[in-house]
Amino acid sequence: MTHTLYFTVTNDLTYDQRMHRICGTLAGEGYDVWLIGRALPHSIPLITRPFRQRRLPCFFKKGFLFYAEFNVRLFFFLLSRRCDAVCSIDLDTLPAGCLATLLRRRRRVFDAHEYFTEVPEVTDRAFVKAVWEGVARICLPFYRHAYTVGPGLAKIFEERYGLPFGVVRNVPLKEDFPPQVLPEGRKVLFYMGALNEGRGIETALEAMQHLNTTELWLAGEGDLSAPLRALSTRLGVEEKVRFLGYTSPEDLRTLVARAWLGLNLLENRGLSYYYSLANKFFANVQAGVPVLTMDFPEYRALNGQHEVAVLLDELTPEAVAGAIENLLENPAVYQRLQHNCRMAAADWNWEKEKVVLLDIWKQVFARP
Repeated sequence: MTHTLYFTVTNDLTYDQRMHRICGTLAGEGYDVWLIGRALPHSIPLITRPFRQRRLPCFFKKGFLFYAEFNVRLFFFLLSRRCDAVCSIDLDTLPAGCLATLLRRRRRVFDAHEYFTEVPEVTDRAFVKAVWEGVARICLPFYRHAYTVGPGLAKIFEERYGLPFGVVRNVPLKEDFPPQVLPEGRKVLFYMGALNEGRGIETALEAMQHLNTTELWLAGEGDLSAPLRALSTRLGVEEKVRFLGYTSPEDLRTLVARAWLGLNLLENRGLSYYYSLANKFFANVQAGVPVLTMDFPEYRALNGQHEVAVLLDELTPEAVAGAIENLLENPAVYQRLQHNCRMAAADWNWEKEKVVLLDIWKQVFARP
């Protein structure tokens, strides 16, 4: 019997590499998989994948009204479809998934990509945080199956919600990346991901004032797209910074091969970032590119397995610039980190991680 699975997110599907891997893997195992997101004004056409995709249009684009509208639309969409299980990604799609599966008596799974109530956009807003915590308290007692991106968050969620959480890390596919081709002249510092608050991008721009032999490439867009461009001009570093805009996963693989150092400079502004395991960290390592990252628990533990990163104790322009300059002045250290990336890539890849995912979904359908 083929089981039909619906995965629900609030993004437009194009750039969600974690969901592409998860849905593609399950489709390859014979599940009938749907990935449901939302349509945005700037959404580009979806490319064909081994699973089915659907975007729901919304009148509101952000804030409470968007989340309310999207969950209402998603609820009625799920009620109208034949499915065996719904996997809600993060708290922002949980209300619709929980209610629809309860009414339809279908199986439900929760996938926490982050600690939703501890992201910077939420943690400093008491009312908004209380609303999402209420969603978790109401819905999660109806769940038996859940997983998240790292062991630190899994432990926190288990203690908070009394629900066992598996760990499916956000690691990339094992690939033969093209040989590293460093551009002539300045070495490339590479950031991939959303240009949102709490990502340390402002600090990276300020650090560029102290660095003369590097340039910063930013692949992505977000809430801070315009302010960051203005900041680079105000700081006088615009000639050393390239804003690459929205970048497809396929193009990212080419760009990262041209990088000298990956940046993962999350601010310590909530437990979600503090216990994060960002896809960009693993993507850089898979491409053989060392990473400058914060000395947070999960990255410290990974660096203990394979030393692939320079860990920062504090996030200041001086600390960022100093760490980069030290690496520039010590090529032997850089070469050691780069060699370790190749070793780590053999361990931290989706071919190994997907075994955990498949086992979780076997458990979902193990009981009548």
